[in-house]
Parts: sequence; structure tokens; C-alpha cells
Amino acid sequence: MDTFMDGDASVIANESQQTGQEILEGDKSQGLNHSDPLDMFIGIELLLRFKPLFLPLYSLVVVVAGVGNSVLLACILSDKKLHNATNFFISNLAAGDLLMCLSCVPLTVSYAFDSRGWAFGRPLCHLVPLLQCATVFVSVLSLTAIAVDRYIVVAHPVRRRISVCGRGAVTLGVWLLSLALAAPQSLYTQYMDLRPNGIDLVVCEEFWPHSGNLRLLYSCFTLIASYMIPLLSVSVSYCAITVSLKRYSVPGEASNSQQRWSRRKKKTFSLLVASVLAFALCWLPLQVLNLLLDLDPDFHIIGKRYINVLQVCCHLVAMSSACYNPFIYASLHSKVRMHLKGYLFPWSSRPSVMVERVTSRS
Repeated sequence: MDTFMDGDASVIANESQQTGQEILEGDKSQGLNHSDPLDMFIGIELLLRFKPLFLPLYSLVVVVAGVGNSVLLACILSDKKLHNATNFFISNLAAGDLLMCLSCVPLTVSYAFDSRGWAFGRPLCHLVPLLQCATVFVSVLSLTAIAVDRYIVVAHPVRRRISVCGRGAVTLGVWLLSLALAAPQSLYTQYMDLRPNGIDLVVCEEFWPHSGNLRLLYSCFTLIASYMIPLLSVSVSYCAITVSLKRYSVPGEASNSQQRWSRRKKKTFSLLVASVLAFALCWLPLQVLNLLLDLDPDFHIIGKRYINVLQVCCHLVAMSSACYNPFIYASLHSKVRMHLKGYLFPWSSRPSVMVERVTSRS
């Protein structure tokens, strides 16, 4: 999938696949007859001018997402009152964001601004795009699981909640399915060391077969799956909840059904809607840009000079999606705010903690 920066927001940019394939197949004469090897990548010079701007922004994203998702995981794991199915899937979402920010972003950003190309070897060249793409599908499927769980809680309040083993099975299935959906991008990623040919450059790029438009089909599938699945799941869940509340309401006692849709449940569903919207809006620019590149391989719509900068900008916005869920969750959950205050200001939280413990015991 031509989606997340290993080939797109890199010093190699998104240049002609044919040229890269010729180098890969050993057509050294064509690869070495260029007067300047970087003529193939005319957008890199403009990209490097913005390096002092992009590096601090990426660093901010990594720090905020790393700290925020770590604190969110710690809050959910440390408080037994937060050990329910919804929070379990939210923690899975946070774990995926944390993995992406700590393992994928630093390596791919280094690749984007290092004139020597990929510096982390062949195994990571295949592993990083796999993990990065898989974490996106983990987010999509986790949000879908949260939507289904919200529907069950509201529409069937007396039904037994999913067990711990069931949650674990769903989480394992989410990760296995995400890795399977992300596998094509890793399979078609090629590691090319051009240093033996006299070019101080190591390429880690996607090279899909020219026949069959597989790359375009996969990009379309990813674009649809990344938006249709979570947005439809939230919409269907909300409509099903509304229909269920009306179905069980008694004439003259409509307030009873509204009471079931309590303020707490509304907050939880608002959390889901906010998370889905944040995810969709952050990833939309990069998904659309990649689709345009697949539809316009000759760069008629977007010039080669600007493609690298646009890819890095869109990728930065996409990576920022990992920053928002901790803030969304904390803004709608009082217990998380309390834990967060305890982590950040431990000297001021002890009295309130003692009061809560005494209240809970009494």
C-alpha cells in the first residue's frame, strides 16, 4: 500500500516505478548513465529546506502520542473499575498508536531526511511498513469493536458482557487480520542498495507489478476500508441504539427509554464518535494524495517538485492521529482525569484520593 511514508515521504519520494524496477533487475547501465542520480528525485531539494520545520513537529507528535497513550494505558490497567470491554478495546487502540509512534515514525522520518536513504537494513525495510499499515487497520477494527460493544450495552443491557477470554480473542483476531491486510505492502517493498553501483543511496520502496493495477486496487481498498468500516459501524450502532430505545418504550412512559440512554453512555458514545472523526480527518489527506499518485503516475496533477513536501505534510497530519485519543478519553472520563492529575501532579492529588477511598469504603 502506497500509504505511509516508507516510499512516499522519503528522499526517494514517489518517483517512476519503472526506473526503480530497472535498477532492481540489474539494468546498471541505465541506473549509472544519469548525469546526476538525484535528477530522478527533483523534489528532495525543496523537502530538505523544510527539514528544520518538520523535525520538531515530528518530535512533538512522538512525544505527545508516546506520553499520552502510555498514561492512558496506565490509567486503564491500574484501576479495576475501568476494566470493561469498551476500555479494553480503547487500550488496544492506544497500544497500536504507541507502537506506531515509537517504532515506525522515528525510522521513517530519518529515511525522509537522510540523503543516503534507508539506513536500517533489509529486515526493518519490510517490517516498518508492515507495522505502520497494520496499526492503521488495528485502529479501524478497534473502533468497530467499540461501536459493537456500545450497541450491546445500550440495546441489550441485561445480556452478559463479553468475557476476558472473549476480549482477548477479539483483540488477537484484530491484530492477525490487520497484519494480513497489511502484508501486501510489505511484500511489494524492495530493498535496493545502490552503493555497489557507485551511488551512495539505499532505497526502501514499493514496486508493484505494472500489469493488473494491483497498487491502485489496493489503495482504493485501503481508502474505503479506513473510512467506510469505522464510519458505518458508528452510524449503524447509533441508529440501532435509537431504534432499540424506541422499541422498548411504553406509551406514556417515553422517559424510561431515555433514562436508559444515560448521560454516562452518551459520553462513551461521544468518545467513540470523536475518535472516529479524528482518525478519519487525520488520514484523509494522505489517503487521497496516495490515490491521486496512483491515478496520475506521470505527475500531471501534482508536480514532482512539490510531491515530497506534500507527502511529508500529509503524513505528519496522519501521524498526529495517535495524539488525540488520550485527550478525547480524558475529557469525557472523570476517572481518567483523576488518574492523569495524579500522575502529573502527585503532590496535589493525595487528599482527593484519600477522600475517594473513604467514600467508596463507606
